[in-house]
Amino acid sequence: MTTSLTSELRDRAFRWIADDPDDDSRVELQNILARAMGGEAGAAAELADRMAGPLEFGTAGLRGPVRAGPNGMNVAVVTRTTAGVAAWLASQGHAGGVVVVGRDARHGSEAFAAAAAEVLTAAGFAVKTLPGPLPTPVLAFAVPALGAVAGIQITASHNPPADNGYKLYDASGGQIVPPSDGQIERAIEAAPPAISVPREPGAEVLGDELLNAYLAKVALLPRGPEREVKVAATALHGVGADTLRAAFERAGFGDLHLVPEQATPDPDFPTVAFPNPEEPGATDLLLTLASEVDADLAIALDPDADRCALGVRERDGSWRMLRGDETGVLLGRHILSTVDSADPLVATTIVSSSMLGEVAKEFGARYAETLTGFKWLVRAGEGLVFAYEEALGLCVNPGFVRDKDGIAAAVLAAALTASLRAVGRGPLDILDELSVKHGVHVTDQVSLRVTDLSVRERLMAGLRATPPSALGGTDVTMEDLLPDADVLRLTGEGLRVVIRPSGTEPKLKAYLQVKQPVAGDLTEARAAADARLSALRADIESLLV
Repeated sequence: MTTSLTSELRDRAFRWIADDPDDDSRVELQNILARAMGGEAGAAAELADRMAGPLEFGTAGLRGPVRAGPNGMNVAVVTRTTAGVAAWLASQGHAGGVVVVGRDARHGSEAFAAAAAEVLTAAGFAVKTLPGPLPTPVLAFAVPALGAVAGIQITASHNPPADNGYKLYDASGGQIVPPSDGQIERAIEAAPPAISVPREPGAEVLGDELLNAYLAKVALLPRGPEREVKVAATALHGVGADTLRAAFERAGFGDLHLVPEQATPDPDFPTVAFPNPEEPGATDLLLTLASEVDADLAIALDPDADRCALGVRERDGSWRMLRGDETGVLLGRHILSTVDSADPLVATTIVSSSMLGEVAKEFGARYAETLTGFKWLVRAGEGLVFAYEEALGLCVNPGFVRDKDGIAAAVLAAALTASLRAVGRGPLDILDELSVKHGVHVTDQVSLRVTDLSVRERLMAGLRATPPSALGGTDVTMEDLLPDADVLRLTGEGLRVVIRPSGTEPKLKAYLQVKQPVAGDLTEARAAADARLSALRADIESLLV
């Protein structure tokens, strides 16, 4: 169906253009409007899409393509968003407090961070900006370290190159949770047009002291004395390379080899189709380098360095990336074996492997499962020493960063590998031991991408009305997590499936787990678990149609 240029759409576009304070964005939208008025094919549809916003402000903040119009990331949207955030902070009793603003190196990040800082300064806040593009965990560290009432990081993490985003931390140093997101969204709606929002320069640009304080904390994470380890690493064209190098040096790890083609920030991400370590092909250059330098460990950061993926050498000499659950259990076990807390708590999400719970029992530690997202994980309870989510998010340092931290996780992974190397072992030996002790845990994910979000609602409603009685040849029962979350959990003997709509993508996601006891040979148990997982996956794929 062809979209036509209605008078209502035309007038909304004219109003937005008149209210946009950014010259480039005005010209961009004017050109599209002119093409639509001239009858150019597709121009009206493009204009309608750009005017279909505003971007929704959720607990993950904003995220969208860098482009003019309310349905994109641009100076006008950031200006109105920050005006809403400023009003919300004032309503919470934080008027005049310190707010820290940071950014990555994506398209638009510098201008968006400047706009946010100027709006907050004009609103009477004491604004401090990070000195340049830095990892998101440095911003998360800065909020409590500086006694700030909030922190804003301009980043789209591992989204495609065309995107950018806006992430908000509250005074606790964690990402916001409901009902704050709804309150902020209403404050944004009430904000005046961007051109009428006061902006004022004068934010304080922080020096090296804050980054040095963060690095000093990270350097204390390794508990043992071993530092002999060779690491290959990549920043995937993001902002993590320099901070990772400095963190390794501070912690005493001197044998770090960075993928040169990906070590410098580049918002176009030229060597990867998708700048996410989980995506096929994204770590090819890293694993090639690891093989060439005969590394003991491979590390991939995502572009804003809050996520960390590990690669290991198989026993046949080939290299592979560990799944997020494998890395989470490895580092969780390592922390529990070295922590000096009297009553430690470890946490993961309801969609991650349940093996961490078995490991916690082994060490007499408390264990918690939360809804997905680090905003919930860092609020899992008192005494939290470690949290992870299967999508490569790792918090090994909740005492000073209440969010996932790829830099700190990388340092701790190097420490673990060095300690194992000193006794002739490696990460795979630990994973084998855990499987023998607690059973083989294998996980997978099935995602259905939709263009119409009502499809997700229809499928979830259908499953609630007629839940399956068996999956993968195993009887299952279903638990509905409403009203706390739009999540269905199906469990059976050695089997678990969690189904939920994605909060950040137009997808319906199913997270699969099979647990297989090891009665004799580990290889046979893994083969049996893989076979059960394949059967389970086939059944889930047939459900999500």
